[in-house]
Amino acid sequence: RGAHSAFGWLLRDGWEKGNADGQIKAMKVKTPSAEQKIMYLSGGNQQKAILGRWLSMPMKVLLLDEPTRGIDIGAKSEIYQIIHNLAAQGIAVIVVSSDLMEVMGISDRILVLCEGAMRGEQLRENATESNLLQLALPRGLAN
Repeated sequence: RGAHSAFGWLLRDGWEKGNADGQIKAMKVKTPSAEQKIMYLSGGNQQKAILGRWLSMPMKVLLLDEPTRGIDIGAKSEIYQIIHNLAAQGIAVIVVSSDLMEVMGISDRILVLCEGAMRGEQLRENATESNLLQLALPRGLAN
């Protein structure tokens, strides 16, 4: 608990503040300051702030579950651009989404799950709304 411990906290706090400011700018989060609690931001800014926290760490794979649910079209567009940029950097981005148009728009490869099992795989250029919906239907309902 000596000077080293206190000094470590000061460095950590300084790093966190600088990192937060950098992520706020990079992610285009609309907030009065880095001290603003995320829960008081709009839905889209909450999503971008949380994503910014994760992106401040090195990674090879990022799993996003419903990354744009409940946010406005402007924030969706910004998150799609972030996903595209991450993939361009060689980061594997796995997106789980119930929004079929979103999946078709941002995915290179689409895996369809139904009843706990993988039902099919489509490349973006071959994927259609109809064939993805057919794969998503439970076996008894699929024609």
